[in-house]
Amino acid sequence: MKRIVKRILGINNGITYKDCIKMGMKVGTNVLQLHEVTFDYSHCWLIEIGNDVVFAPQVYLLAHDASTKKDLNYTKIAKIKIKDGAFIGARAIIMPGVTIGRNAIIAAGSVVVKSVPDGMIAGGNPAKIIGKTEDYIQKHRELLETSKKYDEKWTIHNGITEDMRNQMSKELDDTSGYVV
Repeated sequence: MKRIVKRILGINNGITYKDCIKMGMKVGTNVLQLHEVTFDYSHCWLIEIGNDVVFAPQVYLLAHDASTKKDLNYTKIAKIKIKDGAFIGARAIIMPGVTIGRNAIIAAGSVVVKSVPDGMIAGGNPAKIIGKTEDYIQKHRELLETSKKYDEKWTIHNGITEDMRNQMSKELDDTSGYVV
């Protein structure tokens, strides 16, 4: 019963990214929020993560796909490669055999079943190319000039107050802004 509850809640029996690294998973430098990722521990040595990669919460990296097990008595396995500078959005699922290119962006909630080239944005289920990272960043660079901006005081980690939260909510009632 305890094991079923852990599976339902997404608890990985206490296995951490450090355990996966010990098992052979490759991780570059300056990778952010690895503790927020669920790794395929049973095949974690097939996962390679480059430098300067950012993971949003609850990303899944699956180096195996057991959908073939019942009919073929074999489970598909393949490498996952996430190249330098990639961003993987919240609750994205990266399937076996996928390479995420340099500086690529994966939209939140995407199911990535095919590789994403360098500098591209992919999103959806199944994920499809929806734009270029360079164009996306340029658009936001321009919006940043005229949008409401908030410094680090406006974050949970730096003591945002109730009054500040209410002010931010009011100021962003029908628009978006940016926080450090």
